[in-house]
Amino acid sequence: MTSVPVVELRVWGVDRIGPALGRMAFGRRRIGRLPGLRFAKLLGTGSARTFTPRDADLRHWALLTVWEDDAAATAGGYTSAIGDWMSASTEELRVRMRPLRSRGRWAGVDPFGSYPEAQWDGQVAAITRARLRPTRAMSFWRAVPPVVSELSGAAGLQVAFGIGEAPIGLQGTFSLWESADRLTEFAYRSPAHVAAVRRTDSARWYAEELFARLAVTDVTGRYLGRTP
Repeated sequence: MTSVPVVELRVWGVDRIGPALGRMAFGRRRIGRLPGLRFAKLLGTGSARTFTPRDADLRHWALLTVWEDDAAATAGGYTSAIGDWMSASTEELRVRMRPLRSRGRWAGVDPFGSYPEAQWDGQVAAITRARLRPTRAMSFWRAVPPVVSELSGAAGLQVAFGIGEAPIGLQGTFSLWESADRLTEFAYRSPAHVAAVRRTDSARWYAEELFARLAVTDVTGRYLGRTP
């Protein structure tokens, strides 16, 4: 039986953009060799208001990792591959999670796996990621503002921001919620979001997409000066 992996999202705030760009360019191979690591992506972040380059936040960078277990995740945090980011940051948010439900692919693989969804009463996180079809991008961008407006005012939302491997075309979101019920309420009862989901197949926005819901087991540190 395959064990349920441990997922971590680390977000670092930095003062110096140049060195951060260098770590983004050359750090993937170092991180990819860490013991017990199943999946990793160094990511840019942004406001997720429009999913265009003007959303980009060059002072916050993220690392999403999927580990075999808690021991591997903890040990990874003490390596220089991750420690170099930590030592250069002005703030760090670390969210540790376990997958509850996942569908779709990220760069051709399923990073989280499929497991019977257990009852979870604590905080939950949602991760979305999509590879846009270039010919459908304008249609997608026009659909974004109403959804973002609903998300920003959603009950139970604790933090939300954009994540992506590139400013255009490879984009996603991370959001943290006080409970699964609050996330479900937004996903299935917010009119603009429901309408956008229903349009996904007919609009053919995505060449690849992923949605994951995760149980949040620990939150430490700060993002934009506060702990969610």
